[in-house]
Amino acid sequence: MTTNDQSITEKGLGGKVITGHMVINPNIPEEAKWYVIHTYSGHEARVAETLRQRVTTLNQTDKVFELLIPTQDKIQIKHGKKSTIKEKIFPGYILARMIVDDNSWLVVRTTQGITGFVGFGGKPTPLSDVEVEAIKQFIQIGAPKFKTNFSVSEAVKITDGPFTDFLGSIESIDEEHGKLRVLVSIFGRETPVELDFLQVKKI
Repeated sequence: MTTNDQSITEKGLGGKVITGHMVINPNIPEEAKWYVIHTYSGHEARVAETLRQRVTTLNQTDKVFELLIPTQDKIQIKHGKKSTIKEKIFPGYILARMIVDDNSWLVVRTTQGITGFVGFGGKPTPLSDVEVEAIKQFIQIGAPKFKTNFSVSEAVKITDGPFTDFLGSIESIDEEHGKLRVLVSIFGRETPVELDFLQVKKI
């Protein structure tokens, strides 16, 4: 996403900088509501930028005010290293704060990559205030969670610590703290051992 005065990263939703939040027009009237737009998964940012350009070019900035791709920080373990990534909460969806009329509906609906609005009876249905608040809270959760490809009962090999090279099976996963409880056979008995995600690898 290109950097400009209407960047896809803006201060918003409580003053916090949120990746995927684009303010097109900060003068937002009370009647503007949040709507859910369906798009192709994996192309949300590009579609949002295309929509922003069309809204500006077709003079709909008095109807479409904000675009949001809800994301949350996750710590990813890959090749034995930790990295923080932005994971989309709703892959394949963009939120738009707008006033829906024939013109604004047409601009959104005919933007490349958008397949339609989410709604009932073929009509866009706005999110309730409760739903919007829940999404805001979810985005702003402070502690990043771990993103892992491990699963319960999966066989793993321990790569670090006193049980290096032992084999075991995953009993439980604590994604919030990046921990695993692994059952290791010690003296013929299965013993639970708590390990960091970085201390094991899949077999």
